[in-house]
Amino acid sequence: QVQLVESGGGLVQAGDSLRLSCAASGRTFSMYRMGWFRQAPGEERKFVAGISWSGVSTYYADSVKGRFTISRDNAKNTVYLQMNSLKPEDTAVYHCAATGRGSSWSPTIFDYWGQGTQVTVSS
Repeated sequence: QVQLVESGGGLVQAGDSLRLSCAASGRTFSMYRMGWFRQAPGEERKFVAGISWSGVSTYYADSVKGRFTISRDNAKNTVYLQMNSLKPEDTAVYHCAATGRGSSWSPTIFDYWGQGTQVTVSS
């Protein structure tokens, strides 16, 4: 079992930066692939960024490449999402998630989810 708690969301202006954090409980955090997903009102939950258990490999949705950076600190049981050059279309609830299976970044593969943190970007 893994419990996830996100923090760091807020209201910012276009062009600003935010850093989201996701703190995980459990001693096996380093065994999980971690992902960030976002869900805007009326839309499906979408993949944003993912990181391998070791942190060596990272993956991004095309819409955030070059602007967002995912990282993890296994000693602190925490995964981060640095978001730069934010745009109004980045507005959504951001969730972190963990999975110990598969290799896909589909939300259906992820077994553990945080409650989410709201990010609102004004123009």
